[in-house]
This record gives sequence, C-alpha cells and structure tokens, in this order.
Amino acid sequence: MANQVEPELTKPLFDFLQKERFVLLATIDFETGGSNVSAISWVLAKDEKTILFAVDNRSRIVTNIKQNPKIVINVIANESTYSISGSASVMKEKMEDVPLKLAQIQMDIDEVRDVMFYGSKITVAPKYDKTYDLEAAKKLDNQVMGALKKA
Repeated sequence: MANQVEPELTKPLFDFLQKERFVLLATIDFETGGSNVSAISWVLAKDEKTILFAVDNRSRIVTNIKQNPKIVINVIANESTYSISGSASVMKEKMEDVPLKLAQIQMDIDEVRDVMFYGSKITVAPKYDKTYDLEAAKKLDNQVMGALKKA
C-alpha cells in the first residue's frame, strides 16, 4: 500500500536490511547546496531506529554529512519503494578490521515513507554483480558487514 508513513523500520524492512543491499543515498552537497545521490551497498539496520553504513572515508558523502546531517536512503524492497529519512553522523573515520579506509556512518531514522506510486508494485528487485575479483569482493564484504554488525 502506497503512502504509508512510519516512525521506524517495519519488521520486513528491518529484516531486509540485515545484509548487503543496493540502496540510494541522498545527501546535501556541501558545495552547491543541492541534492547529491550515491549508490551504496554496505548498509545494515542496527535496530528499528538506526541504520549503519560504510563508505570510502574520502567520499563526498562524508564531507556532505559533516556539513549537513540530513539524509535520505531509498530502498526497493518488499514489492515497494521506501524513503527513509533522518540525520547521520560519522561514527568512525576509519573502521577497524577492514583493509580499506572506510568511514562508519550512523543514521538515526526520523521517518520511513512508502513512496511507491499508486496502484503499482515492484516485480523485479535491483540486482548487481561485483566486477572485480569475486573472492576478494566476498572477503571484503564479509569484513565490512562483520564490522558493522559489531558496532
């Protein structure tokens, strides 16, 4: 059902965000003041009011969040599309036990809104393939998601 608004993640959305997923992250650009949208995958729902994610610590995302903490995460799940809005903060500039220089970011959720247009549903969820060494990708994904789960 479209246009539902919740103050936190529903159980199905929480469950969906328990492993690496394709999501879109919108921040406010620190230079232009306009929207900046990025695709990320290292995302984890810590609880119904908190989402953790990891990005390269040199990313524009990190600078944007430090200047303006308001963000939106767009998730396609459960035959619908959700806009999860809230405030983010950089919890760690460099995550431990991860070979890359990744920042750990925490989002405190203000609102979860079903934004799917009326009378429709998602029939095929987004899928992606890693385009580099699959074993190295799997190892890195496990390290990053393991570090987020320990946070």
